[in-house]
Amino acid sequence: MNVNESIRAKEVRLIDSNGDQLGVKSRQEALDIAQTRNLDLVLVAPKAKPPVCRIMDYGKYRFEQQKKEKEARKKQKVINVKEVRLSPSIEEHDFNTKLRNARKFLTKGDKVKVAIRFRGRAITHKDLGQKVLERMAEECNDVSTIEQKAKMEGRNMFMMLAPVNEKK
Repeated sequence: MNVNESIRAKEVRLIDSNGDQLGVKSRQEALDIAQTRNLDLVLVAPKAKPPVCRIMDYGKYRFEQQKKEKEARKKQKVINVKEVRLSPSIEEHDFNTKLRNARKFLTKGDKVKVAIRFRGRAITHKDLGQKVLERMAEECNDVSTIEQKAKMEGRNMFMMLAPVNEKK
């Protein structure tokens, strides 16, 4: 952001610290007004004709902006995507272990990408992989919703499960 002497415009529309318009002034006149009030001249709308400048305490303004950004970062939630890999011919115990892991990830608030890798001639039986994915979604339906239905990508079939919002 351009401040004080770094403003290059010949004339500027000036707004004082209270938000009142002071009209169109030359750059030097605007700088003099800002300096008499012990504040900075800040360019807020460089594309306007003429450019708009505001008289404000720039250090305080930057501090407030940084504080707002910090608060916003605190409130945002990072969502991780965990992957659970299955095979089309998975045994019952292995399936239950993977199901337990998927449920744990979902209850923590992470998304789960359930992937089935088809190896060799298993690719001819995509319906078996589809059934395994559907079963996984069915078993997790109390803690998750299907975000993306099962789809093939090369030799892999994927499905995305998202955690259920607790707020609803």
